[in-house]
Amino acid sequence: MIKIEKLIKIYSTEEVETTALNALSLTVKEGEFVSIMGTSGCGKSTLLNIIGLLDSPNDGSYLFNGEEVAHYNEKQRAILRKSNIGFVFQNFNLIDELSVYENVELPLIYNKVPLRERKERVNAILSRVDIAHRAKHFPLQLSGGQQQRVAVARALVTNPKLVLADEPTGNLDSKNGNEVMELLTELNSQGTTIIMVTHSSYDAKFSSRTITLKDGIIMSEQSNKHKIDVLVQ
Repeated sequence: MIKIEKLIKIYSTEEVETTALNALSLTVKEGEFVSIMGTSGCGKSTLLNIIGLLDSPNDGSYLFNGEEVAHYNEKQRAILRKSNIGFVFQNFNLIDELSVYENVELPLIYNKVPLRERKERVNAILSRVDIAHRAKHFPLQLSGGQQQRVAVARALVTNPKLVLADEPTGNLDSKNGNEVMELLTELNSQGTTIIMVTHSSYDAKFSSRTITLKDGIIMSEQSNKHKIDVLVQ
């Protein structure tokens, strides 16, 4: 699904030039659940933004489903992004003035999905993440874990090929965080490709593969053979 080769991203100001990604290469197969770890400033968020077509590299190749997208302009990235990629953020990024139903429906409105189909898809995804009983509630009436379930539903309602999760449990207690990780694992078992940035070695064990970055390069990769053990503890 994703093939990145010698990706370079440099941020420049008048005084300093910072290399966020330094000729990084990475492949993610369809159906994988990959976690990306590393200290602050190692390039995790930059890599996720480029994979999510929110930013472009200075150099290198990025193939998304066989299509070279590294140097797409913003309009091209937006078109590809809205129909292929779902995002789950640490801070949920829900709109407080909209109900749970309306928050999840919003991407479908942007994609000009007809009303009847929107209703069917929103109701189905709310049931899938076990939050349908809160459809008429507003985000501030929900717990953190419930808000993240809504965010996951919003990410999935467009049937994306890829879900990007940026510290999805960062603002949750351990119980709610564990529920969100089990939800992501269940979605992955149903075929959704997931790439997750995390500081938590515990959360990373839910994924099938962990990549560690340092100074914009991949320092190590490991297969998480015992991920099932984490779920049953």
